[in-house]
Amino acid sequence: MGHEYVISSTNETWEMSTLAHKINSILEHLKKQLSTCHQHIEEKRNFETYQMLRNLFESIHVDNMKILKALIYAKDDMQPLIDGSTKRRVHMDVLRRKNVLLLISDLNISLDELSILEQIYSESRVHGNRMQSQYEVVWIPIVDHSLEWEDPMQKQFENLQATMPWYSVHSPTLIDKAVIRFIEEVWHFRNKPILVVLDPQGKVVSPNALHMMWIWGSNAFPFTSLREEALWKEETWRLELLVDGIDPTILNWVKEGKFIYLYGGTDMEWIRKFTTTAKAVASDARIPLELVYVGKSTKREQVRRCIASITVEKLSHCWEDLAMVWFFWTRLESMLFSKIQLGQADDHDPMMQEIKKLLSYEKEGGWAVLSKGSHTFVNGHGTTILPTFLNYEEWKEYVPPKGFEIACMDYHSKVHSDSHPCCRFEFLSTAGRIPEKMKCPECLRDMEKYITFLCCHDDHNIKSLY
Repeated sequence: MGHEYVISSTNETWEMSTLAHKINSILEHLKKQLSTCHQHIEEKRNFETYQMLRNLFESIHVDNMKILKALIYAKDDMQPLIDGSTKRRVHMDVLRRKNVLLLISDLNISLDELSILEQIYSESRVHGNRMQSQYEVVWIPIVDHSLEWEDPMQKQFENLQATMPWYSVHSPTLIDKAVIRFIEEVWHFRNKPILVVLDPQGKVVSPNALHMMWIWGSNAFPFTSLREEALWKEETWRLELLVDGIDPTILNWVKEGKFIYLYGGTDMEWIRKFTTTAKAVASDARIPLELVYVGKSTKREQVRRCIASITVEKLSHCWEDLAMVWFFWTRLESMLFSKIQLGQADDHDPMMQEIKKLLSYEKEGGWAVLSKGSHTFVNGHGTTILPTFLNYEEWKEYVPPKGFEIACMDYHSKVHSDSHPCCRFEFLSTAGRIPEKMKCPECLRDMEKYITFLCCHDDHNIKSLY
């Protein structure tokens, strides 16, 4: 009897163990199925939200509230914005029927960008007219939702938010995945900041106004593509276009009618030869000359060392604040990106050709733009500019009858015709709107397209393309 009991007990234990194993297997299977169902539901919800956003932006609205709520936070159970001026939370009604500039970036937006943007924003508030007070800026921070939101990220977000005088989203976690997809696919956000402009009805009137804001500041109000086109029609190739809003000293020299040479690069041997020779030629020709070093769009530490050497050796005027160097190149690159955005990058516009030349010359070696007052008469690569001044004896006799500008320009054209440095443009893969093709500003042929991997060994790049 005892033996039979042991066998029966063993059988029951085995059966229960087997049953438990089966139940666990079923449970694991159901958990996976449930997880798959939740994933499908989430994907369907995201897709529907994404489609809803696309449809919203294709519709006409009486104000901008539907659009802003869809982008930022749809419910009315909390105050989703922080007012930068008071640091208090507010409802989205503060943006109703206003022009809204959506500053979209990740948490790595540079302090240089924020500093210049804050300066433009503050100036428009102090000096702007009644219409300019009808626009508001809102920072929309974009973060990867697949990463866990941790304290260091929160601290980084709060530090950035604290510097901003405009509105910002209370927390990056409020921004829905579908909204991020919309921003990336429709507005071409690629980590570099963009400034999308919505009119009082929520219609997109500029896919990225950051370019025109860097170029013209608050004068670009109301920051629409139509305003951007109108401002370009008013522009000419002149020194003020390159340095406006950066250095008042240069603008004073322009008013005085002085000769002003902007130059750049990081080759100190070339810089010494160029500045010394240019000064000697100016002295012989008896022209009032000012030289200004504007650095390079990359290689920040090399630029810093060049500035130190130029200052110690008293070679020329230079910008010791690297934020000014950054802004010079950002504005110049914004001119090209503005034209790309308007579909006018390859227009046969002499001004645009000069801007493209300068951006290309800067990629390799030294360069200089020569001006008298506002009028720029030579824009050349270091391989043509330096020989022009070194061979001054060959053209100095033409200075009295022609004037210095014409004589210099004629000789430089001769040197340039014998030496054609390659032209090249570099676009970061995160730049967003990258053109499919470009025409060379020198020969107007279609340029070849390459893929480049680059490291300049800088902790901080000056360059900030869009």
